[in-house]
This record gives sequence, C-alpha cells and structure tokens, in this order.
Amino acid sequence: MKTTSIKYLCAGLVIGLSGYIMLAQAAADTNPKPTSIKSTNTSVQTEVEFYSSAQHKAMNLPFSESVRVGNTLYLSGQIGIKPGAKALVSGGIKAETRQTMINIRRTLQHQGATLNNIVKCTVFLANMSEWQAMNEVYVEFFGDHKPARSAFGVNGVALNGHLEMECMAVINAK
Repeated sequence: MKTTSIKYLCAGLVIGLSGYIMLAQAAADTNPKPTSIKSTNTSVQTEVEFYSSAQHKAMNLPFSESVRVGNTLYLSGQIGIKPGAKALVSGGIKAETRQTMINIRRTLQHQGATLNNIVKCTVFLANMSEWQAMNEVYVEFFGDHKPARSAFGVNGVALNGHLEMECMAVINAK
C-alpha cells in the first residue's frame, strides 16, 4: 500500500514538473530577450552626501535629516516637532501636519530646493480616520504641484504623534 502511494506521488511530481517546464519554455518563446548594452566605463561612482542641520545634530538622533545621491534627495521621516525640540506641537493632527510640512520645507531649503522638487511622499498615520484632516493641511503646501503619495495606517508614530511623513525630491545636480 505504501509503495503504491509513493509511485502515485512520484508520478504526480513528474507530471507537474513537466507542465512547469513546458510553461517556462512557452513563456521564454513569447517574451523578447532584453537588449544588452555594454559600457566602456568600468567604474561608475556616485557621491552620497549625508546632511543634518545644527538643530538636528544637537538632538543627537541616530539618522541623517536627508541623504543626497546624485540629483535625488531622500528626506528622513518628519514629525510635528519644532526644530531642535523633542516635543510635538499641540493641537492634534492638523497642527502636527502643518509643522511636519514646515520641517520638510526647511530641510529642502538647506539643499537649495523647495516643495516643488518633491516627487514622492509617504505618510504614516497613527489613526487612518484622520486622513481627511491631514489632507486639508497637506494640500495648502502643494497647490497644483501634487507629488505621488502613499498613506498608511500604522501602529504608532514617534513621540506618540499623529503622523510621520517622508519624501523624495529631485534637485539640481551639483
């Protein structure tokens, strides 16, 4: 009885594997091969710069305020604290969103950029029911320039905040 079960199991595996191989071959036949481009440059170096303002450094936080790679600027997550402080502004989601956007704008200004340079934002909300209230303030800062954006409900934000926002911007090459 056991030998018969093993035979059927092996036969099933062989049939399944054969079907997989046939599908893979069919996919390979219908998908064009990528074009290969050879470069004569054997080493490409990209400069990476880490930036933290004096206020950020004074708070002794374990991350950079922003990191520049080529013409892309990655901003660390910002929360609704006044520069140099480790306490949230009072007033709830709207006040924190406003201060967060001010913090983002300030970080961009240190790099010679503006909010118009932002191409992507990610918003982390401690309570998704506050999404609309956050949006009411968020749109005040962007006007017609609307970066791509994602918003997630999370299980907590630093300092018991209502939101955290991180952004990516494209800035002029040096």
